[in-house]
Amino acid sequence: MIHKFFLFFFLAKFSLFSKSDTTLIKRHFNKIIDTQHPRNYLHPNTLDTVATYLENEFNKYADTVYFQPYMVNGKKYKNVIAVFQQEFEETIIIGAHYDVCENQTGADDNASGTVGLLEIARQLKDQKLKKRVELVAFTLEEPPFFRSEYMGSFIHAKSMKENNRNVIGMICLEMIGYFDDSKNSQEYPIEALKLKYGNRGDFITLVNRINQGEFSSEFTKNYVELSKIKTKKFSGPKSLQGIDFSDHLNYWKFGYSALMITDTAFFRNKNYHQKTDTLDTLDLPRMALVIDGVIETLLHLYR
Repeated sequence: MIHKFFLFFFLAKFSLFSKSDTTLIKRHFNKIIDTQHPRNYLHPNTLDTVATYLENEFNKYADTVYFQPYMVNGKKYKNVIAVFQQEFEETIIIGAHYDVCENQTGADDNASGTVGLLEIARQLKDQKLKKRVELVAFTLEEPPFFRSEYMGSFIHAKSMKENNRNVIGMICLEMIGYFDDSKNSQEYPIEALKLKYGNRGDFITLVNRINQGEFSSEFTKNYVELSKIKTKKFSGPKSLQGIDFSDHLNYWKFGYSALMITDTAFFRNKNYHQKTDTLDTLDLPRMALVIDGVIETLLHLYR
């Protein structure tokens, strides 16, 4: 009887953790990574196929869905945008890039973040937040366009500024699916950080710059308190290696408060930008908890 009680308690507790659907998450992964050609800038038709899939999924849940197209060297690329609670002015942006570097499937980098957007969209449906939420799937985050004005996130952030949109903050999902519990599996840009954060890659990180702004500070604090996954927060100068290695950097450029949620990329995942960055290397249950943390924090702060 005691064993049955503990089993019931465990299952009940776990069900509270797993609002994200790992079966659906896996299905989304397969749709995004299983393409005839790599989803890089050399194959805009492949990127369009993925964008259409994202559009179709977003349309199941969002108030409004649309493409944000732009031209680069005579070729058209596009962000995919889903809007929730569009009656409000104050806007929270949650973004992830769906393109890859060179010729690989990019399961963690960054199909994981893109799938995270789709699962967040599903869970936002019928929620009554008191903020407008834009989910944005960015294109052209990877080289050769990284740090250029052709990044999809630069295009979007610039449009927010030019249209005087009331953006209170931005969350970037950049590689959220790789975890490693083994000793010395976690590296850092500064070796001394191991003393504070440990040497096992068994956590998710919320990365901010110093003087990150009210939104990033409040979101990070509450995510750490509410999340059911091991979470660490990090703030550092913009000059520190890796701190601005994703789309949030463009929101910093336009003066917005922004943070990155990440498994720390190449500081942990040695499949980074390699053909070995495949779905079977990822931990979907823990990735689901990362996504749940985003939803729980949004509901706690803004419902």
